[in-house]
Amino acid sequence: MKRFDASQGPRIVGPGDGKFVDLGSCGVRFMVWTEESGGGFSLVEHPIPPRHLASPVHRHSKEDEYSYVLEGRLGALLGDQVVYAKPGDFVFKPRNQWHAFWNAGDSSCRILEIISPGGFEHYFEELVEMADPDIDWTRRYGNEIDAAATSRIRERFGLLYPRLDRR
Repeated sequence: MKRFDASQGPRIVGPGDGKFVDLGSCGVRFMVWTEESGGGFSLVEHPIPPRHLASPVHRHSKEDEYSYVLEGRLGALLGDQVVYAKPGDFVFKPRNQWHAFWNAGDSSCRILEIISPGGFEHYFEELVEMADPDIDWTRRYGNEIDAAATSRIRERFGLLYPRLDRR
């Protein structure tokens, strides 16, 4: 797959463009890599199947995430608060705040995820490839996961999370 950087000038990312990976709990379509934005941000699209938890309860120490809902109903845990967002809504998940998100409906949910600064999109790529099962994700990406809180969210909202279910 050809990667772009900021020096290559303008381009259009069409609806079928960009590398796509399936994490089971959600998909990831890479639209803007950190290398293209000079490190400022990255942009991915997450299609999330109905009633699926897209991410475990986690927090980032290095970046903020912004989710723009394109279709469906997004549920999100932000700290201790549960919120719901519909198409056109924008959800801010600041660094160092525990959060998770899921498809809170019975139909497709799609969001655009802005990650700032960029770089965390490579986590998704590495997660799928699992080239090194001994990667220290916390150290490498500053990402911590709360497994107990993830189990509580799954149970409370009746969510599927294939990444855990297949272990």
